[in-house]
Amino acid sequence: MALPRDDASVRAMTRFTPLVDSLPATIPFVAPEESERQRGRPFAARLGANESVFGPSPKAIEAMARAAAESWQYGDPASHDLRNALADHHAIPADAIRIGEGIDGLLGLAVRLTVAPGDVVVTSAGAYPTFNYHVAGFGGRLETVPYREDHEDLEALADAAHRHGARLVYLSNPDNPMGTWHRAEAVQKLIETLPADCTLCLDEAYIEFAPQGTSPTIDLDETRVLRFRTFSKARGMAGLRIGYVIGTPPLVAGLDRIRNHFGVNRVAQAGALAALADQAYMVDVARQVAASREEIARIARANGLTALPSATNFVAVDCGGDGALAARVVAELANRDVFVRMPGVAPLNRCIRVSCGPAREMALLAQALPESIQAASA
Repeated sequence: MALPRDDASVRAMTRFTPLVDSLPATIPFVAPEESERQRGRPFAARLGANESVFGPSPKAIEAMARAAAESWQYGDPASHDLRNALADHHAIPADAIRIGEGIDGLLGLAVRLTVAPGDVVVTSAGAYPTFNYHVAGFGGRLETVPYREDHEDLEALADAAHRHGARLVYLSNPDNPMGTWHRAEAVQKLIETLPADCTLCLDEAYIEFAPQGTSPTIDLDETRVLRFRTFSKARGMAGLRIGYVIGTPPLVAGLDRIRNHFGVNRVAQAGALAALADQAYMVDVARQVAASREEIARIARANGLTALPSATNFVAVDCGGDGALAARVVAELANRDVFVRMPGVAPLNRCIRVSCGPAREMALLAQALPESIQAASA
């Protein structure tokens, strides 16, 4: 029997809450796999998702292969070994850390923990959209401030938090999608100027690529900040969905009331533990990323474009026009089998965003970009 297809009939059949029923059926990003299905062929260079094309440590791969044989067992819900290894790595107590399904999953838990329907959350217009997705999903009300000179505006974020009585403020440092960054002292000043009952979600996904002095010192007496880290970027494990949050112990303990206790699988835990132990590999990846950033900047200059300074594993390249021009460049690169993305909000969307990669991917970009710019500008 065929199901009715009109919206009214679907709403009558479902048991959605009023909040969920009010939300659009959307996702923050269209996956490259979905684009490949629509195109009917794979991309030759996957340079749009801020993944590490350099891959995980060989030692992590070995550890995950061993753990795969034990995948009939649930993962340790406490992630005991990994939490304690991270505690040693950061020289903090293990009870200040919780493990989760990547930063995305942990951001969702932070919103659920602190934001009731109608509560205000402050972020930058054009900043990481998955955070906004969680805020909408739990009924929060977003207030945004514009970027200033391609940086998130820390003073404007603090002012908006006070003006709106915000429960959360979101900041990525280094920034996604622009790759820019703030010094640790500026971020620390932001933390100290927030209202006492407001929490900064400090997304440090790219911190391993940043210059020294970008991340504030961890202070577990400070109740106004949750710091998010990941194994997806510098450690090349995006497909395993594993990250962690650091904060004052009573605050992070609240996550135990709502988290999916068996959400981090055994293979991911084993791989993350081995990756954390292989610091030499991560340092080498950071070196290769720095070299790739320089190559992307060189390719941009050779085509009359400007590459923004970056402290991440991607580079925002200013196409010299508006968002419509940048969107055409993205589409023309896709036509030539090179996958990149672009920011979604003006004036940031004058740029395309290109992930770092090995020499082969950089050569494909160098070959495709001149033709793409010419076609986009026609």
